[in-house]
Amino acid sequence: MEIWINPACSKCRSAISLLDAEGAQYTVRRYLEDVPTEDEIRDVLERLGLEPWDITRTQEALAKELDLKSWARDASSRGQWIKALAEHPKLIQRPIITAEDGTAVVARTEEAVREALTRM
Repeated sequence: MEIWINPACSKCRSAISLLDAEGAQYTVRRYLEDVPTEDEIRDVLERLGLEPWDITRTQEALAKELDLKSWARDASSRGQWIKALAEHPKLIQRPIITAEDGTAVVARTEEAVREALTRM
């Protein structure tokens, strides 16, 4: 199990606390420092069953600078979104937990973290 976090994020800290309380074995990836490649983002999206715009923090100032809300959300623009997430990891929703069963969850709630724990 791996968890992508931003240590400054309260939801990330909460997820880590819950994983620790449950005795989970996991690896922390500080994704702002250890930036995921486009291929890693594609893999996580497949595991999540989501599209890149589904895990994009569109309220970030950078998202507004890039005018992401005007970007198409279709198959032909998928690569553009993935490239933006790889170039600007701050736009990636957090935390993301990749589970041992090949799935992943955006673990913004206690319920989502607990769901990931069932997939160990």
